[in-house]
Amino acid sequence: IIVTHDQDEAMTVADRIGVMNQGKLVQVAPPRALYEAPNSRWIASFVGNINLIEGQVTSRENGAITVAASDAGQIVAASSTAAKSVCIAIRPEKIVLSRIDGGAMPGRVNTFGATLRDVSYLGGVSMIRLALDAGAELRVAVPNTNRSLADDFAAGQRVTASFSPDDCVVLDS
Repeated sequence: IIVTHDQDEAMTVADRIGVMNQGKLVQVAPPRALYEAPNSRWIASFVGNINLIEGQVTSRENGAITVAASDAGQIVAASSTAAKSVCIAIRPEKIVLSRIDGGAMPGRVNTFGATLRDVSYLGGVSMIRLALDAGAELRVAVPNTNRSLADDFAAGQRVTASFSPDDCVVLDS
């Protein structure tokens, strides 16, 4: 057993991680499950960076739900939840950006027009903050896979952001 407050250390050395909040164990899981499938909004916010979008379920079909979010629009998420009010959690690295404003993105159900607010170059990755046309602000992690990629995005630029229904984590609101 190792006790640490360093999330990177915990994710690196642990086979299972127990996360505590106010003296209570709130989730125990392998690092990947903790990150990819948090069991609560608190865990989702606590472990790594995440975007949270509140909304109301408007339909259910074939293992997916459609959520109406006032500041994002319609989002399709893979889920069989029975909840009416949900929070969609999406990790920054799961969002794909296209420099084409309003461009079609094959295989992507959730596609949104957006404006870049700022770009932070962090070496191996650039963190981009953008505003969807409906108002939600999202953080996007873009890997700098070539030397010029960091120059491809700039504040004020129009882009298309998208993510798959399988990359959404649906949490009860």
